[in-house]
Amino acid sequence: MDEHITITMVQPDIVWESIGSNLENYARLFMQNSEKTDLIVLPEMFTTGFSMNAHYLAEKEGEMTMKWMEKWSRKMDCVITGSIIISENGLFFNRLIWMRPDGSYSFYDKRHLFSMGKEDQFYTRGARKILTEVRGWKICPLICYDLRFPVWSRNGYSDNIWDYDILIYIANWPAARDNIWTTLLTARAIENQAFVAGVNRVGTDGNELSYTGNSMIVDLEGNVEGVCEKEYPDYKTFRISSEKLVTTRNKLGAGKDRDLFDLRI
Repeated sequence: MDEHITITMVQPDIVWESIGSNLENYARLFMQNSEKTDLIVLPEMFTTGFSMNAHYLAEKEGEMTMKWMEKWSRKMDCVITGSIIISENGLFFNRLIWMRPDGSYSFYDKRHLFSMGKEDQFYTRGARKILTEVRGWKICPLICYDLRFPVWSRNGYSDNIWDYDILIYIANWPAARDNIWTTLLTARAIENQAFVAGVNRVGTDGNELSYTGNSMIVDLEGNVEGVCEKEYPDYKTFRISSEKLVTTRNKLGAGKDRDLFDLRI
């Protein structure tokens, strides 16, 4: 593991259901911010907003947005991640793409679909998490509503080794539940002895839901390492330290006292 990792959080006001406009806006941001980073994190459904109109917004895997991600990942020489609407075998997925500079990628399909917003009526839920790496840092990326479910987010532990060092949530998390957002990000960091990065949007979507952003990185003891400006579009890069990760885990090695159980998918 490298001594540090830099994470850029992009907190946009997403143009409702306009893939081309959003991609142009992100490209403009990237051109204006040349600071070196290891990982750029975009929100959930970063090209459309949290839309249920999958039947005409969905892309096939490898089409426009993924080609755009590959291009900018290579240009910025970093990983770029965020979720988009994908159509596959007649089904629709809220799919997180983990795009690397060499053009290779991993993906995660959102497990917990937001039934109160009827997401479960339009999208198919995923059945597996992914664990990936950047500069030796082990990372688990999840999506929005997954934040409410600690069992799915749980960090594995065996022989003094944790499954991941950073837990990421990309979201369209409404302003009305902002306090829940900050509380759960903090809880997930403390209970999993990992850094947690939550990246959210701002503005108002096509369903008249408002978002305050409040994108942040929380350390293993629940302290805020960095936060984007609330209620405004923002683009910020933060540096986190492996020394803090190792020191905190050594000071309080809660992994060895955890409960064991099996998760039924």
